[in-house]
Amino acid sequence: MVISKNMESLVAGSSVIRKLFEEGLQMAQVVGKENVYDFSLGNPASPVPDEVKAAINDVLANNSEAYVHGYMKNAGFDETREAVANHLNKSFAMDYDKDDIIMTVGAAGAMNCIFRAMLNTDDEVIAFAPFFGEYKNYAANYGGKLVVVPASLPDFDLNLAELENKITEKTKCIIVNNPNNPSGRIYPKETIEKLNEIIVKAEEKVGHPIYVLCDEPYRELAYDNTPVPYIPSIIKNSIYIYSYSKTLSLPGERIGYLALSKEAEGYSELIGALVVANRCLGYVNAPSLFQLVIGRCQDVGVDLDFYDRNRKLLYNKLTELGFEVVKPEGAFYLLVKSPFEDENEFVELGKKQHIIMVSTTTFGCPGYVRIAYCVDYKMIERSISAFERLAIECNIR
Repeated sequence: MVISKNMESLVAGSSVIRKLFEEGLQMAQVVGKENVYDFSLGNPASPVPDEVKAAINDVLANNSEAYVHGYMKNAGFDETREAVANHLNKSFAMDYDKDDIIMTVGAAGAMNCIFRAMLNTDDEVIAFAPFFGEYKNYAANYGGKLVVVPASLPDFDLNLAELENKITEKTKCIIVNNPNNPSGRIYPKETIEKLNEIIVKAEEKVGHPIYVLCDEPYRELAYDNTPVPYIPSIIKNSIYIYSYSKTLSLPGERIGYLALSKEAEGYSELIGALVVANRCLGYVNAPSLFQLVIGRCQDVGVDLDFYDRNRKLLYNKLTELGFEVVKPEGAFYLLVKSPFEDENEFVELGKKQHIIMVSTTTFGCPGYVRIAYCVDYKMIERSISAFERLAIECNIR
């Protein structure tokens, strides 16, 4: 065997979502792109904000090439980290400074840095189902084990009753993705406060800190004025993770950051390890141009109406057709309950109508499919007749 045993297992469990996305591309070559309704990938179709385009031009026009495209501190440009810290302080009444911020290669890069810095072999990372499937691979990269708390159905809230049974002496951290991918659930402040109570008791029992990883690339995608609590203001031992992929429609630029409050236990040791992890993982540093760009775009908002319009159309139409749908409060995903015990049967029937949906088994919550509605509105309109045919196929209409 040429590849490592660890890599062999990762390849075997490689992203189902990416495979479906590629299948959609192949389907389009046969039936035409306009006749394929690909809801597989969370690839935002909302236009990049004009302020971001202006910032790109400003950075390139008014700075030396050596500065824009060169190396900087491994934690990132001081001016960008200062801008991020100020934005967080203004938004959430925190007390960050630039040294608490590390610019990363997206949220995925931030999480890999954290796991590289924290995990020993067989250490445990807890995730609440449904969860982003790559968490398992990220933890496994460093010998860690993902421990899954079963989904709380049908409300998709955090299953705190089951959490206490999952925490052991090997538990290093707990991931909270809010708003959630794939359910669209927003966990309210009261739930986070109860989570904090559980963690404080558990830390006393196990004798070491348990960090909450606040994975929040969808923070600004919250509908109907639903508040998204800022977890580090509630839970002391938190590491905040953010990406600009969704809010600014920049997924391919791979730019994000992590923030660690000085109030967190073991701050000095941990922040130093995180900076080194950012380098030794091979990233060296986050992309320089877009560090400078997002430093100028801290107050640029997401086009929420773009996604809300899609959400309402798809939710209302699928509900009218008889599908059982979880109404999302945030993010840009819709969960549809499978009419069949095995949701893969539902996925395959969808393909016959050129609809690409994702089984939620990969999210640790079988029985549903995920629809990413971060697509062009006209595509959703064209897809309705296909969903009508799918409803007939499934005998629900």
